Amino acid sequence: MRRDTQHVLLVLLGGALLRIAADDTYLRYVRPSHRWLLLAAGAVIVALALVGLVRDRAGPPEHEHGHGHGPWLLLAPVLVIALVVPPALGADAVSRAGAGNAVVQESDVFGPLPAELSVAEFVQRAVWDTSGSLDGREVALTGFVLRRGAATELARLTIACCAADARPVRVRLVGDVGDHAADTWLQVRGVLQAGSATATNGHVPALTVSEARTIPPPPDPYEY
Repeated sequence: MRRDTQHVLLVLLGGALLRIAADDTYLRYVRPSHRWLLLAAGAVIVALALVGLVRDRAGPPEHEHGHGHGPWLLLAPVLVIALVVPPALGADAVSRAGAGNAVVQESDVFGPLPAELSVAEFVQRAVWDTSGSLDGREVALTGFVLRRGAATELARLTIACCAADARPVRVRLVGDVGDHAADTWLQVRGVLQAGSATATNGHVPALTVSEARTIPPPPDPYEY
């Protein structure tokens, strides 16, 4: 591969990182706190490539063999990153993960119940909170629709670092929530059915829904 080709590819790769970090596109891949890491990495890559280009142009020409057509195929993944905005992981990823909740961490310490819970915290409280903080309390949850036969579930994906380690959490919706397609985003209000999250059903609690409304997909689709 020609040296100038290497430098151009690095410029494009660094530019692609800068582009996805400049808006909310990076949230499809990593946590919000990683934005500055992407910006720094993109800037360093572009700077190194430009320094290499300038240094090579200032030095004596080098004899290079071949026409160098093949390496330009490496542009394909760079262009995909720069130009194609992939959808966030959704109902299909949750369905392929199995029938239960994969992220249920044991805890015996819970703070005051907030007005709006993450789906992951709702599941955690439903399974482990022996103080009954959810009993008879109406909560608001936001997530996307997952269809499992005739049942409708509300799901989210939690990530520790990036979308590659995403784990699903889900809640079974009971009541009239309407007929929504998979991946439709909903905000629901309802009350936990006590004792509904068991090891038998994969620790999936049931929520008796009093209100459900569709919402646009949020810029940040994951929970943390």
